[in-house]
Amino acid sequence: MHPMTKVLIIGAGHAGGSVAAFLRQYGHEGPIILAGEEDAPPYQRPPLSKAWLKGEADLEALLLRPLSFYAEQNIDFRPSTIAVSVDAAARTVAFHDGSSETYEVLVLATGSTARKLPIPGGDHPDLLELRTLKDAERLKAVLGPGKRLAVVGGGYVGLEAAASARALGAEAIVIERAPRVLARVASQTLSAFFTAQHRAHGVEILTDAEVTAIAHDGVTLADGSVVRADAVLVGVGALASDSLARSAGLRCDDGVVVDDQARTSDPAIFAVGDMTRRPIPVHGGVHHRLESVPNALEQAKQAASAIVGRPGPSPEVPWFWSDQYDFKLQIAGVPFGADRQVVRGDPSAPGFAVFHLAGDRIVSVEAVNAPPEFMAGKQLIGKATPVDVEKLSDPAVSMKAVAL
Repeated sequence: MHPMTKVLIIGAGHAGGSVAAFLRQYGHEGPIILAGEEDAPPYQRPPLSKAWLKGEADLEALLLRPLSFYAEQNIDFRPSTIAVSVDAAARTVAFHDGSSETYEVLVLATGSTARKLPIPGGDHPDLLELRTLKDAERLKAVLGPGKRLAVVGGGYVGLEAAASARALGAEAIVIERAPRVLARVASQTLSAFFTAQHRAHGVEILTDAEVTAIAHDGVTLADGSVVRADAVLVGVGALASDSLARSAGLRCDDGVVVDDQARTSDPAIFAVGDMTRRPIPVHGGVHHRLESVPNALEQAKQAASAIVGRPGPSPEVPWFWSDQYDFKLQIAGVPFGADRQVVRGDPSAPGFAVFHLAGDRIVSVEAVNAPPEFMAGKQLIGKATPVDVEKLSDPAVSMKAVAL
C-alpha cells in the first residue's frame, strides 16, 4: 500500500499497540490513529493475575512502551475512546461521543470480554472479573489477611488469582463445574498436579460443582450448599469482542475470521489478537482462536507487514504460559488430533512434561519447570519431526536425542 496510507487501529491492547509500533518500525509514514477504550496506554495483561496483583509490578512495569513513545513516533493515541460502529462502504468509524473518523486501512484489535454466568446475580455489580487494570485494582482492594475469595471457574485466570490471593494472605476457594480444573485447556496429568499444589497451599478446590446463584456474600451451589466469601471472581472463559466486526459486515465464527495476513473478509480491514479466529500453519492450517500474547504479537507483525507490503513473519508454533506459586507452566502447540500422551519425569513433582502425540509426531507439550522440554518440544512441533516415544519418555535421554 501507499506509504502515506491512513491507518486507524481500534483497540489499544497488546495487539493494537503492537500493530502501531511495528508499522513505524517497518517504515510506514502515513497517519496512524490508535484508539483505546481504557485510559492507560497499551499494557501487558498477563501480570494482572500474577506479579501486579501480588504488588511486585506497578503500571510503569506493565506498559508495553512509555506514553511518550506514541507522540515521538507520531502515533495519534486516543485513550478512553469507544468505537460503536463501522461503515465499511464509507470507510468510517463512529465513536461513543458522536464523532467519527475515516480510514484507508482499519485494524480491529478489540480483544475479548469475560463470559458472564447466566444465573441469578450473574450481573451483580460487585462481581469481579479479570480482564483490565481496573478489574485488577478492584480485586486487589478486597484481598488480604482475613478475607475469603471465591473463584468461579478453574481455568488459568482463576487458578492464578487464587495463588495470588494466598500470597496476599487471603483464603481462596475455587469452584469448577467440570470433574477437574483446567479441563478444557490441559491434560489430566497437569490438572492433578495443579490441584495437589493448590491444596498444599491451602486453596480449597471443589469440582463437579455448579454455581446456581451469586449474592454479595457468596455463591449458592446446585446441591443447595452456600459458599460464603467476601468477594467473588468469575473466570469462566472469554468471548471475542466482535460487535464492531459484525457492524462492518465481516465474516465471524466465534471470532472474526482472518487469513495468514490477519486480513478479514473485507480487504481494507485487518483484525488481530484475542478477537480473531485464525489459521495455524503448523497445525495444518486449522482455524482456531488463540488467546495469548505470542499470538497478539505474531498477528500484529502479519498485519503491519501486509499493510506496508513486506513479506510476513515465518509461522510460529502457538505457545502459552502460566505462573502459579513457584511453578512456571509453559505450553507449546495445540493437541489437535492427538492420539496419546507421554509423560516425561515425575508428574507429582515440578520438572516434568506431558507430550501429546499424533502418531510419532509431537503436536503439543505441557512443561512444568522444565524449560528444555518446552524449548525442544516447541521446535519438534514446528518441524513436525518424528520422535522415538521410548526415548521421549526417559528423562535420562537428552531431548536432543529423541528425534527418529
